[in-house]
Amino acid sequence: MGLWEPGNLYSLRKQFPKKGKSVPLLDVFWSMLLMFLFIAWIWVLIGVLGDIFRSDDVSGISKAFWVLFIILVPWLGVLVYFIARGDSMADRSMQAAADADAATRSYIQDTAGSSPATELATLAELRDSGVLSDAEFATQKAKVLG
Repeated sequence: MGLWEPGNLYSLRKQFPKKGKSVPLLDVFWSMLLMFLFIAWIWVLIGVLGDIFRSDDVSGISKAFWVLFIILVPWLGVLVYFIARGDSMADRSMQAAADADAATRSYIQDTAGSSPATELATLAELRDSGVLSDAEFATQKAKVLG
């Protein structure tokens, strides 16, 4: 006879009564604290492992030893890594943020294009230098101004 067959309904009601068991409030807080610490620990591990692979001043063998040390003895490995390379970890993080900011600014400037005033100034320079005739300048000016 299977678990969900009608004959087992009574035993299911015994196992799962309608009234829930009360859970002490301290147990709830303790569980929340442990969950927070677990998530923080995962965050630290990801940050340290990311920093290991991001650093250019460490060879591949050294990176492998750091990762192995962190996997075999996690708490001690992370602590030693913070002591040995913590200051350069902050420098690499700031450099990565600056590089990302520069790339974003460059992308925005490239895609935004130039303003009509800049294009008109360029056209005026080309006309003054003799590259464009007055008729070509007027045609291009009409295109820029729309």
